[in-house]
Amino acid sequence: MKILLVILSVVIVLFLGSQIYLYQSSHKIEGYKYEVITAYPGFEIRKYEASLFTSIELDTDDYKQASSKGFSALGGYIFGKNEDKEQISMTSPVAMSLEAETTMMFLVPKKYTIDNLPKPQNSNIEFIEMPERMIAAVTFGGWASNEKIALYRLALEEMLKENDIKHTGRFSVLGYNPPYEFLFRRNEVIVELETISE
Repeated sequence: MKILLVILSVVIVLFLGSQIYLYQSSHKIEGYKYEVITAYPGFEIRKYEASLFTSIELDTDDYKQASSKGFSALGGYIFGKNEDKEQISMTSPVAMSLEAETTMMFLVPKKYTIDNLPKPQNSNIEFIEMPERMIAAVTFGGWASNEKIALYRLALEEMLKENDIKHTGRFSVLGYNPPYEFLFRRNEVIVELETISE
């Protein structure tokens, strides 16, 4: 019995250690930069800098299906499925629009411009130059799902209404963790705002 407890303890320690290491590693990658303008109870107003994204439109609004199809396509592109066979660094977060046809987007590392990015082998992949914009964001943990996303979208809509903050209706979900991270998971539902004073 003591041996079993020792083995179990070692397994737990190794698991926790690996998760902490993976968390620290994934949070060293380049991210979508923003400034928190106002922190409300339950959500934030942020100003995001102008950025370049790779994107692909998917013929589904199901989160799980869109995640799998979109990551296969965009992941393939950054891992070398491009005309130069160049590997492009992974960034964070992965963004997915909440529409009838989902668009998945990966942030492009700052060393690239739209002119020097390798051309994708997949003709459905496009580049989007996103201007500076104001965003409202609500954060939640665990694993994202259609049900969770719908719940937090509704919560964000209600909080914005309560604070008389106008939005465009263009919602997205952001995922910050790779699938092999089981702890410290972070997801966000965001919506672009209409003009708002800082």
